[in-house]
Amino acid sequence: MNTSPEMTKHIHHGRNIRRFREMLGIKQEGLAFQLGEEWSQKRVSLLEQKEIVEQDILDQVAKILKVPADAIRNFSEEAAINIIASTLNDNAGSINNNCTINFNPIEKWVEALDENKKLYERLLKSEQEKVFLLQQILESKT
Repeated sequence: MNTSPEMTKHIHHGRNIRRFREMLGIKQEGLAFQLGEEWSQKRVSLLEQKEIVEQDILDQVAKILKVPADAIRNFSEEAAINIIASTLNDNAGSINNNCTINFNPIEKWVEALDENKKLYERLLKSEQEKVFLLQQILESKT
């Protein structure tokens, strides 16, 4: 992917961390807990306000969120919109104009929301399983 200087200046690491954290249904307190004792909800909040995040912290957060560090470092809404728009424009010539296409954007949006909901439910179940395992480990140590 070609990253021009104009695109890189619009990438905000902290905002991307927040996006991925929220998509996974993890609260700031939960991320702080997983980052270690020196972290708090307030410190995670401050991290999410930083435009550039240090590589070691970015790697730790990426590992916790189970996403590649490059995804956090390089995600840009503008780039994603450009890719989608380009894909739509490239495929516009392949549409057969002799047939009627019934496309309801609201239905597609609702489908996407349903898919997101299912994804969130799977992620929540995964997180609940992690919490259960951690509780078992803590109980076995006491």
